[in-house]
Amino acid sequence: MANMRTAMDAAFWDLNISTPNALDSTARSIPGEPKPLDGSKASRALRVQQLSLLGNGFPLGIIPSYSPTPNKELGSFALHSLLFKASTSNWWLGFIGQFRPKKLFSDIKAELSSVDEWELPVLKDIGKHFLEKSLYAFNVCSQLSLTPSSSLLLSTEEHGEKKGRRFRAMLLNKLPEHDVTLEAAWPELFIDHKGRYWEVPESISFDCSSLVSENGFRYRFGLHKNGGHPQAVDNITDEPPLNLMQGICGKAAFSYEKSEDLWRVKEKKEDIVIETDKGRFYRPSYDIRLREPHAAVSGIIGGTLEAWLNNSRHRRPFGVDLFGSLCYTFQHGKFKETFGDLTRIDARLDVSSASALAKQVTKVFRKAAADNARDVLSSPRLELILQQQVAGPIVFRVDSKFLLNTPAGRPGLQLEDFVCSLNYSLRVLQSGKVVAWYSPKRKEGMIELRLFEF
Repeated sequence: MANMRTAMDAAFWDLNISTPNALDSTARSIPGEPKPLDGSKASRALRVQQLSLLGNGFPLGIIPSYSPTPNKELGSFALHSLLFKASTSNWWLGFIGQFRPKKLFSDIKAELSSVDEWELPVLKDIGKHFLEKSLYAFNVCSQLSLTPSSSLLLSTEEHGEKKGRRFRAMLLNKLPEHDVTLEAAWPELFIDHKGRYWEVPESISFDCSSLVSENGFRYRFGLHKNGGHPQAVDNITDEPPLNLMQGICGKAAFSYEKSEDLWRVKEKKEDIVIETDKGRFYRPSYDIRLREPHAAVSGIIGGTLEAWLNNSRHRRPFGVDLFGSLCYTFQHGKFKETFGDLTRIDARLDVSSASALAKQVTKVFRKAAADNARDVLSSPRLELILQQQVAGPIVFRVDSKFLLNTPAGRPGLQLEDFVCSLNYSLRVLQSGKVVAWYSPKRKEGMIELRLFEF
């Protein structure tokens, strides 16, 4: 079923969204905004790890991506590759490169159109175009295992068309019942619910998150510091989101999650062991998370508490709120056969802020005038996920999200976000797949390796 935990994780600063705009392939969701689509959530595998495996299936290990840049000359098409990797028993290092070919081809074409005779200076001038700094971007990432349960991740990234570098550090410690994380980035890349990117000069977070207990209860708390004034990456003039403004925030949240099967066809031994004239063959599902036809209802409800220091004038210094989600899942097929063995639908209703919804309902009953600046969390969202097997391990997936209110505040459906993807399940990884996705809203697309994303 849809990932219910994002209902709480969206309230913090460490929810990663997939993006080809960064070589580590992640941007952070902004707390205080609607929960992002399940299909846009970043892979659990680091980008350098993805490229190491994906490169085996692409010519020369080169993987394409598509993302607009402020500099139109560079074009949207880019090529990524893992140029170098090294590892020991407790340490690894990876070097990622990016190349945008459009400007190079345009410059060479313009150079050749003005050439009357081929001479050595002409070849030198053409060669200089290959050294154009704006065509390239690089990322160096390294991880060191300090103990069996803790690790340190360091990375730096530079884009030739931009000034400065991005630095990131993360210390992760896995305890028996908790994950403790300390992260810092200079600057940090965020994406808002409209698909626009923002850079915060300094972002530091400490987070402690409990593992989900048997009864479905989970909690987390942490501190976050924003430093400097947020800058728009997309050349927009809107005011930055309030939760990215300078300040220190302490936040705590809890949730209770529950799932109940309406019916389920349990997998049996004879389903995965096939008898033939040549003997027995082991043939499991392409994805163990999709091996059992079923219908289920799941839900999550929780609350958040936050307090700000060095608060900006338009931001509340203290806040308490509730959130909740309800999901219905239906799956036909066991995802084992070559055709027609998987059709799956997830329908999820999200209320990100009970207080904002209550205020909006009060305005409706009081017949108050429409407020063009109303809280973006005041409207519930309906998320629909459709998955359909195309052939063998290939699945077509559509993630869509609808506002249950129109911009004028009247009841109705309005499409807010949409992502389509082709997924190639890797049976050898049990629940891993290569995903090629495209977002019409952001005009971006890329190829990723995702593992156990449910």
